[in-house]
Amino acid sequence: MSASSQAVTAQFNAFDRLAMVRALELAAQGLATTQPNPRVGCVIAAAGQIVGEGWHERAGGSHAEVVALGAAGGATEGATAYVTLEPCSHFGRTPPCADALIAARIARVVYAIEDPNPRVGGAGALRLREAGITVQSGLMACEAEEINVGYLSRMRHRRPWVRIKLAMSLDGRTALANGRSHWITGASARADVQHWRARSSAVLTGIGTVLADDPRLDVRLDAVVRQPLRVVLDRALRIPPDARILAPPGETLLFTAVDAPALRGALERRGARVECLAESSNPLGEVLARLAELEINEVQVEAGPKLAGELLRCGFADELLLYIAPVLLGPQARPLMQLPELTDLAQGRRFALVDTRRVGDDLRLRLRPA
Repeated sequence: MSASSQAVTAQFNAFDRLAMVRALELAAQGLATTQPNPRVGCVIAAAGQIVGEGWHERAGGSHAEVVALGAAGGATEGATAYVTLEPCSHFGRTPPCADALIAARIARVVYAIEDPNPRVGGAGALRLREAGITVQSGLMACEAEEINVGYLSRMRHRRPWVRIKLAMSLDGRTALANGRSHWITGASARADVQHWRARSSAVLTGIGTVLADDPRLDVRLDAVVRQPLRVVLDRALRIPPDARILAPPGETLLFTAVDAPALRGALERRGARVECLAESSNPLGEVLARLAELEINEVQVEAGPKLAGELLRCGFADELLLYIAPVLLGPQARPLMQLPELTDLAQGRRFALVDTRRVGDDLRLRLRPA
C-alpha cells in the first residue's frame, strides 16, 4: 500500500467503510438507468446507525443525497453523509446537492471520488467546507471509479468507455469460414450479454455485421427502463431500410461518409438518425468524440474482427468482455480480431485480467490493456 493510500485509510474507521460499502451498493442499482448522469449512492448515519439512504435513479430525478436526506427525516442534524461521488454544486435539472446537505445541518460529508465534471470539480466540497462541514474524500475510491468508468472517461478524456464484447471457441475462433456463428456460446452467456447491454449507453457495430447477421442489438430483459442507442458505422450508407436494427424499440444512429439525400431520407423515414462525418485521419476517434458530445458514457461494441481489431489498434479498447465456449472450430474458422502481423512476441498486446466467471457452460473473462 502506498503512503498516500495509507493516509486515506487512516482517516476512516470500520463504520465509515461499512457505510460506504452500502452507498456503493445503492449506486449500483442505477447501473442501467442513470444515463447520462453518474451512478451515485448516499447513506446518512448518526451515532453509528444508518438513518437514511438513497440512490440516483434517472436523469431529471432526485439525486442520491436528496433521496437519502428525505429518508432520514429529522435525524440529519449533526449526522454524516457518505456519498460515492462529490456532491454537486451547480443548478442542472435539479438544485445543488451541496446546498441540500447544508440546509439539513449535516456535520460531516465523506465522499469516495471527486466529480471531474468541470461544473463541479471540487466546487461541491469547497461549498460544504465554507459552510463549516467537515469534508473527507478517498474512501473506497477504486470501487467508486469502477461503478462510473463511462461517466469518468467522458468527463476526463472526452470519449466514452469502450467495452468490446467477443465470443470465441477454445482455439480463438468466432465463426466458421462460411460466416456461420449461431451460436458459439450457450443461452446463459447470451442472457448475460443482455445485462451488459442494459448498462451501456450505446451499442456500436459495423455495417459488415449488419449485412451478415441482421442483428437487433436491443435489450431484451423484463421491465427494461431504457434502450441503449444503437450506433452503426456505415461509410457508404449500405444499410437496407428494412434492417432489424432500425426497428423499435430504441433509436439508431448511423455514421456515414457520403452525402446521399435519397438514401438518407429513406432511412430517416424509418426513424434513424444519420450523421455525415468529415474525412479524417482518425475516424474512430471522431465517432467517439461525437458520442461523448451526445452524452454517451459506456459503449458496448458488438462487431466483427475488423472493427474490433481497429479499435484495439487505435488504443480505444478500454475493456474486453470475452466469452469462451468449450468447443474447437479449427484453423480455417474466422479469427477473433484482425490485427497487424507481429515479428516478435514482445510486440504482443497484453491484458490484465479483471474478472473471471463461469456462465453456464462458458467462461467469461473481463480484460483491460495492461
